[in-house]
Amino acid sequence: MKKGLLIVLGVIVLMVLLGALVFGGTYNNLVTKEEGVKGAWAQVESVYQRRLDLVPNLVATVKGYAAHEKETLQNVVEARSKISKMNLSPEILNSPDALAKFQEAQTQLTSALSRLMVVVEQYPDLKASQNFLALQTQLEGTENRITVERQRFNEASQDFNAFRRRFPNVIVANVTGFQNKSYFQADQDAKTAPQVKF
Repeated sequence: MKKGLLIVLGVIVLMVLLGALVFGGTYNNLVTKEEGVKGAWAQVESVYQRRLDLVPNLVATVKGYAAHEKETLQNVVEARSKISKMNLSPEILNSPDALAKFQEAQTQLTSALSRLMVVVEQYPDLKASQNFLALQTQLEGTENRITVERQRFNEASQDFNAFRRRFPNVIVANVTGFQNKSYFQADQDAKTAPQVKF
């Protein structure tokens, strides 16, 4: 009787230990993957900040040549200001709505910068200015970096979300409060191909 009880007790202890190991391992993997998402998000923020830092220099350079384009310049300044006032806490990673608002603000800045570049085309002296050319090159490089970092962020989010949804990971994630991460989505304008007319 005692031997049977010891075996049952040993099996229970072994099961609890095994469960704790699985739970702990899954939890640690969730933490690691969530930190990967946060690191990818930090890179996204970094390149967006780089763009925000370039905008005042670009506006100042254009202003010297095209001072009468106040509305276009003002739109760029306002879009930049709106973004810089946004609260980008880590909770944005768990909120599709907050990420969508951030993305919309970035889209508005991109649109304002595009309109500014159209204005620039009207000023040959500005296009030839070394300061402007350097800023334009930096801005183009930054836009490419934004695309790359957004892709890396989406990959990290996808990796986290897929891991989180697997069984038994989903149980550990729900118990410990890990939520799915949001993705960057394509801009609405990107769904419509621009028409080119000659």
